[in-house]
Amino acid sequence: MISTKGRYAIRVMIDLAENKDNGLIPLKDVAERQDISKKYLEIIVKTLVDADMVISASGKGGGYKLSRSPEEYTIGEIIETLEGPLSPVACLSDKKYECKRKGICKTLPMWIEYEALVHDFFYSKKLSDLLTS
Repeated sequence: MISTKGRYAIRVMIDLAENKDNGLIPLKDVAERQDISKKYLEIIVKTLVDADMVISASGKGGGYKLSRSPEEYTIGEIIETLEGPLSPVACLSDKKYECKRKGICKTLPMWIEYEALVHDFFYSKKLSDLLTS
């Protein structure tokens, strides 16, 4: 399941994309438009800034903006930045995980196929695909 962090991160990114011509966007404005707690958004935006997906500037006239154009972001990268791997099982999400049953696991092919479907779906969607005209 994708948590509120992942879902809200997408909403923040959409909001910043829709307002990209307005310079740096104060977080309070995003919080008001998206009806999300500013405190909670601070946690989400810090992660996006740390991942170089969003640029921040503090002080008077400060705020946030996208570091790239909306066409350059995939929804998959936004979700994984906040949520971690989209893998459904530990043996696929953690490359260091050593499963004793890997060689005989009857379900592993199904999990691999499922992981590919989810990955391909979210990585085929661009942030720009979600913008309103």
